[in-house]
Amino acid sequence: MPGGRLTQQERQQIASGLADGLAYAEIARGLDRPTSTITREVMRNGGPTAYRADLAHRATERRAHRRRPTASRGAESPPQAHGRDAGAVREYEEALTTVFIQSGTPKMMARVMACLCVSDAGSLTASELVQRLQVSPASISKAVAFLETQGLVRRERDDRRRERYVIDADVWYQSMIASARAIARIVETARQGVGVLGPGTPAAVRMENIARFLDFVSESTARAADQARAILHTGPGTASDDTI
Repeated sequence: MPGGRLTQQERQQIASGLADGLAYAEIARGLDRPTSTITREVMRNGGPTAYRADLAHRATERRAHRRRPTASRGAESPPQAHGRDAGAVREYEEALTTVFIQSGTPKMMARVMACLCVSDAGSLTASELVQRLQVSPASISKAVAFLETQGLVRRERDDRRRERYVIDADVWYQSMIASARAIARIVETARQGVGVLGPGTPAAVRMENIARFLDFVSESTARAADQARAILHTGPGTASDDTI
């Protein structure tokens, strides 16, 4: 039934739809399911090219089995503000985590990012993350340290002197700038290779093409980030006045 767990037959239909090249929305309509359910199911189980119905079904059963002892200890979803549906928020957080993982973020780091993103404050303490994700403090510490190196999380102290991990619009800006700088370093190194390999040689031409392409990407990324920050980081009312 729509809203319940996917059955093995439904997973087989998903696999058939993927093999036929159907879009997630089309598969969802055929199963009378939300598109987000199909997207999450596929991305959680190998992606569109590696999805296998039987493997996905067994993996889901294993995950459900692992969750039961945790649930019995009271690891439930935190109370939801603004009348939100706790189950829907939990499912969305899992979907967001999956997207982060698919983009190359390690699993625990992706879970921390998603948890911070869906929190209204945009910040949580280590103990709050431990409670919400049901993992060890060491796991949180390692994940935050990694996210800091990527410019995706920053630390600050609250009025109780507790360290909080923050993910907000400025963090995303800093991450984009850090990415542009990293690409710029690749550009510099690629151009050094031109001299080493000999100008005009096939290898040197390849390195020069790499440098030119990435140089354009780096400059465009930094410029776009600056423009977005200038336009979007305005106070309430400013943006609406500009659009009149």
